[in-house]
Amino acid sequence: MPKLNALVAGSTGYIGVQLIKLLVKHKYINIKFLCGNSSVGKNIKFYDKSLSKYKLPKIVKFNKKLLNDVQIVFTALPNGEAQDLSKHLSKNHTLIDLAADFRLNKASDYLKWYKQKHRAPKLIKKSIYLLPEINRKEIKKYNIISCPGCYPTSILLPLIPLFKKNLIKFNSIIIDSKSGYSGAGRGVHKKYKDKNLYESLSAYGVGFHRHNSEIDQMLKKFSKKKFQFSFTPHLSPMFRGILSTIYLDLENKITPNTIYNELSKFYKNKKFVKVLKRDSLVSTNNVINTNNCYISICKSKYKNKVIILSAIDNLIKGGAGQAVQNLNIKFNFPEKTAL
Repeated sequence: MPKLNALVAGSTGYIGVQLIKLLVKHKYINIKFLCGNSSVGKNIKFYDKSLSKYKLPKIVKFNKKLLNDVQIVFTALPNGEAQDLSKHLSKNHTLIDLAADFRLNKASDYLKWYKQKHRAPKLIKKSIYLLPEINRKEIKKYNIISCPGCYPTSILLPLIPLFKKNLIKFNSIIIDSKSGYSGAGRGVHKKYKDKNLYESLSAYGVGFHRHNSEIDQMLKKFSKKKFQFSFTPHLSPMFRGILSTIYLDLENKITPNTIYNELSKFYKNKKFVKVLKRDSLVSTNNVINTNNCYISICKSKYKNKVIILSAIDNLIKGGAGQAVQNLNIKFNFPEKTAL
């Protein structure tokens, strides 16, 4: 099988570099172009020395003529920029976006949460928000694939199966998530230069973090009941990884064991989600540098409550790895290729 040519736009950010590190191992993909703005002319090894052993193109500025030589476009760009690029795509291109440009179903919601007007609203209906363990069957219809955010990935994977079966009470969901600072991008060092980033824990986006929008949108697909959740993210003094702790009230006659059995059944044949033994303690170290999500169901001191722990690597399962997983599903490659 001949390799497919790929262009990576936004190649020098944490997610972009991680994506390249996966794609160089992908036997069906050839990295044809690496694109950036301030990094034009540089070698990607400047951003990660482990890439020195690979023959990779120098970074160039994107222009639409480059699309003539590729079939796949990955965008790991600031929010809004993939919308501009998407206007130049043909039916022969597949766009896999790792930002938020096509995550929301309505342009008005994008304006509300991202404070900018959507610049390609007609393409929203031609895109799919793809969480591969949940809605992979729909992927063949679309050439614009939007990868979920890092926090929503860790949250939706344990919650959606429970929503589908109405096993929990929907009016009292509390989500506490902690992420490595790489999730805030390379600019995090300047933004937090006076806050001792490497030795402190910082809450941010309290009550109104942008990822609320896609969590809400996705959960509504799986239940007609009204629900409420409180989501608070934190930046932790570690480079990578996310641990989400989810506090749930159980419906009558539902026990933590019911929750464990349902999640175990749902993810039994899924390659990258592992439901651990009951009451297992989960660490981000369990999943670092993998495309895995580890889920643990823990009992509470109250019989009608349960605590779920969900851990991922924000740069892989919450970013570049999920993009490659979606690529593999779209093109019928073995799902674990390069992962």
